[in-house]
Amino acid sequence: MNPYNTPVLPQPWWRTTPAVLALLALVALIGALSFGFGFLVMIAAVVAVWVLPRWRWFTKAGATFGALVLLTVGAGLGGQLDDNGTAKSEAVTQNKGSNSVKAASPSPSPKVLEAADYTEKPLDEAVKLARSAGFTTAHHDAAEEGRTVMVRSLWTVCFQKVDTTAETINFAAVKDDEPCPEKDGGPLPWPVMPEVVGATYDTALKDLKRAGIDLDSVQLDDVYLDLDTPTAEEAAEDGDEWRVCFQSPDEGTDVTSDTAVSLDLGRWTDVDLVQHCPKAKDTTYDIPANDPDHDSDNSTTEGAGSTGGSSSSSSSGSSGGSTGGGSVGTVHPGSFCSPQGATGVTKAGTPMICGPASDGRNRWHS
Repeated sequence: MNPYNTPVLPQPWWRTTPAVLALLALVALIGALSFGFGFLVMIAAVVAVWVLPRWRWFTKAGATFGALVLLTVGAGLGGQLDDNGTAKSEAVTQNKGSNSVKAASPSPSPKVLEAADYTEKPLDEAVKLARSAGFTTAHHDAAEEGRTVMVRSLWTVCFQKVDTTAETINFAAVKDDEPCPEKDGGPLPWPVMPEVVGATYDTALKDLKRAGIDLDSVQLDDVYLDLDTPTAEEAAEDGDEWRVCFQSPDEGTDVTSDTAVSLDLGRWTDVDLVQHCPKAKDTTYDIPANDPDHDSDNSTTEGAGSTGGSSSSSSSGSSGGSTGGGSVGTVHPGSFCSPQGATGVTKAGTPMICGPASDGRNRWHS
């Protein structure tokens, strides 16, 4: 409300909103014809927006942004028109310059990617090589379990499916320590444990190797308490003398990468006192005289067979039992022995005698 009733003077036409909007539209039109000239017109339009109309500041800011958009749209449309016009002009020129109809030359066929054989390579290496050749890759578990491949460097490629049209390769892989299945998605062909109990060590190794079991993973143990476990080299030196008394796992069990194969060995020759496997491991002695209970059993037997009834004769019998001599054959140094004074030899031929040790018990020593 005008308290002074002063008449409102009309604005000049060039300061009205329609005039400013028309100037903005002119930005797009001129930008389509010439981007450089359109840019100059946009600058003029922006100045006019901020000076001429009585708009609020945010309206003027919006109009400024709109001028930039109109210039971009106009320049894009102008570029498309130029491209189409150029193409049409070139086509007309070619048609006019040709006096005879010629067959169109065939367009060059697209280049078909060729995939190398990546099987038996680490999965991460195969993926890198395939991608560098231009393929898109995918991978999955080649076994029937359908496991998720977490670390590609720990898997090996078994199969690959190539699609040259889509330029893709799908790798089927298994873990590094696993055998490849016969086909993608099949079961892993783990070796099966054979029956080797009762066989000599040499024969057992041949059966394990024939079954596909890694011999380096086979662990050895000894079934007797008075003998040390032989190493693989020591057992191989006398492979016909060592026999397999117990085995793990049992016959027919799949031997996976996590399966521990163990052979419990016993050893004897024609001159040994014991020439058979014990009923259970770690319960018997290769040489019965090494059993700590052998002394008491022997004394009882000698007491029962003596003809003297006096205490002196019993004492004499006991003394004779504890100090009696005699050779018992091959012995192991440091193992228990009986009777005291008995003699034997080691595997290397060193003479040994049964006598008290530091713990008060009879042991073999030189």
